[in-house]
Amino acid sequence: MQPFTKLTAVAAPLDLANVDTDKIVPARYLRKPREGGYSQYLFHDLRFDADGNARPGFILNQAPWCSAQILVASVNFGCGSSREAAVYALMDFGIRCVIASSFGDIHYGNALQNGMLPVILPEETCAALRQHLRANPGAQLTVDLEAQRVTGADGASHRFEIDPVYRERLLKGLDDVGLILRHLPEIEAFEQRHRGVMPWLGCDRKGVSREP
Repeated sequence: MQPFTKLTAVAAPLDLANVDTDKIVPARYLRKPREGGYSQYLFHDLRFDADGNARPGFILNQAPWCSAQILVASVNFGCGSSREAAVYALMDFGIRCVIASSFGDIHYGNALQNGMLPVILPEETCAALRQHLRANPGAQLTVDLEAQRVTGADGASHRFEIDPVYRERLLKGLDDVGLILRHLPEIEAFEQRHRGVMPWLGCDRKGVSREP
């Protein structure tokens, strides 16, 4: 998992509230292989019409916001189903951080697990950020996880809170597997001792060892 420390990038305002995961990635695309990427499915039915043509009015179809790495949303972002593909689509599009006043609980956890930072700020702050971004296309935000601050181009700075455990995991780029692998020597030593004390656990019903 790629660590998240500090990001300065173009931010796109998304004024929609209660954006559910089916809007982020429609269910009909969930069987698509992960290896091919999910960027083309992000907000698919909002970004494209029935003929597959880009809708010019949608924010992520407009320059310079089409290259945004930060999304400033509204209330209850990522509500609805638990589909992890919603995070895949955001990440594959290039979004590393979503700022909103609240998130769907499962989506929030999925984001953290995949190296995307969900930042919670008061709704009035999010609304002010979106207004500033619309008035200044291409404006950048800086999201500093170490300092736990979001800073705008105008210098205004906003502190956000995050669980210290999740903060540390993001800073070091550790998902669940990464956390386990940090203890690999201890795990291997335990397994070695375990086999020495209870060697029969490594045998089949006939008493033949399963070890290669």
